[in-house]
Amino acid sequence: MVKAVVGEDTRLTSIEGRLSHSAIPAEVGLVIGKLSSALDRGFVFDLIPTPSNDDEKPACSVLETRDDKRKPSKSKSQSSESSSLSIDSDWVAEHARQVSRMLLGGMKVVGIYVWASETAFKNSTMILCQAIKGVTDAIRHLDSSLDEALLIHICYSPRRWNCRTCLLSASITSSNLRPCDFKLGRVLSSLKRFRCSYSFNFRLPIYSEGESTAQTFTDILRKELAIHEKELKSAIAMIDGDLVHNDEPCNVDGEHEIELVFPFMKDIRVEASTAKNVTGILLFGGSISSYAYLNAKEPVSQAIADIKADIVRSLQSRLDIICDEAEQDLNPSDVGDNEEADEISKNSISKLMLNSSTKACNLCLPRRVLVPWLAGMYICDYLQPFESVEVVKERCIELMSMEHSSLEASKISEVETETSLLIAESMWDVISPASSSSNLRLGGNMERTMREDESKRTTGDDSGNASKIPILVAIFVLLLSIILGFMLYQKD
Repeated sequence: MVKAVVGEDTRLTSIEGRLSHSAIPAEVGLVIGKLSSALDRGFVFDLIPTPSNDDEKPACSVLETRDDKRKPSKSKSQSSESSSLSIDSDWVAEHARQVSRMLLGGMKVVGIYVWASETAFKNSTMILCQAIKGVTDAIRHLDSSLDEALLIHICYSPRRWNCRTCLLSASITSSNLRPCDFKLGRVLSSLKRFRCSYSFNFRLPIYSEGESTAQTFTDILRKELAIHEKELKSAIAMIDGDLVHNDEPCNVDGEHEIELVFPFMKDIRVEASTAKNVTGILLFGGSISSYAYLNAKEPVSQAIADIKADIVRSLQSRLDIICDEAEQDLNPSDVGDNEEADEISKNSISKLMLNSSTKACNLCLPRRVLVPWLAGMYICDYLQPFESVEVVKERCIELMSMEHSSLEASKISEVETETSLLIAESMWDVISPASSSSNLRLGGNMERTMREDESKRTTGDDSGNASKIPILVAIFVLLLSIILGFMLYQKD
């Protein structure tokens, strides 16, 4: 459990100045940082305000209520007034979901902050707890290890910062909020950067109808990602070419290269793909540029864990983006042709029943790009094949509250030059040679043999008659030789 929290001095001081000079009575947003279990400390990198919703209404506002039950003898100035906060929890949660995709390893949405008076804050404890729960539920699939969150209150009357930790139990109540020490300091300048180039190639079996109830595109990939996440934990790491044999902090500056080495394991997918009920294989492959940031006091094992988590989160984010796009619009030319394309265009890919598909499906995965953020740090975004860098700039301005002047297209790095591919083979050419696959291949050979036999039968009569002519000539010559020889023998 986090016992103390350190916030980046330059960023939080700037945010406090912006809020104090503004006329807004309340504001809610996301806390970007890291909670270190090894150090029992939290680190706050930045506070990102939640933008207005689709109706241009702020995500947080103040509700003023007057208590008229006071005695009429009291003056108006003595009448009791109280205020509370109104928070659009669903909108804040959606903001957290999209921002989480843009964070690299070692950077997370670790809670929410609120700018409000002391009275409004005290009267809104349950509303704030609901907002925290909504945020953590929205990012749970990207960060399954999240077990606590931060609630930062920036009070303007009187001016002070308060921080509380919230234990993410089944039901979050005010009793889950516990105060913790909070101070400002240097956080970003001490971070170490790690990089890993990771290639993956999954072969996911597609089962026949009735064998599995979860055969949609989304279900199959999410199940595979959960399996791969467990496999990643067993991978051995090498940092800058040296095998990691201790758990000391990293004291060397610069970018460090991490290489993951997997131990020899029995491939359960190969066994699964040879089963009789398998009708196809879903190929899911490509390469990921993964990054992670480590506090100078954290052990190097945390950097390895953050890199592995970033790989899984990057794969999951790309899957989410594809499914989001499929829900909105789908171009039939992207997924095949003819009747299969028409069928897929009517049903989004996220809900496509792959065991009923009969034609190949080829999808381009979004590729990761890096965007300069704070103090030499980067965030990321994902570009669809039909999108340009300008789309990245728009999302950074809207979601991360970045200034347009700080976003230059030349500084956005397209680190993944080759687009990863998701390919589903039709019924399916990549099935492993066994049971069902051998039957399918045998059927193809039998069909080919039958065609050859039929071809022979159609030309068999003519070719047979032609082949009999040399034989008859040979017999005639042989008989003639015998007769002539017999006649000569008689004369002698």
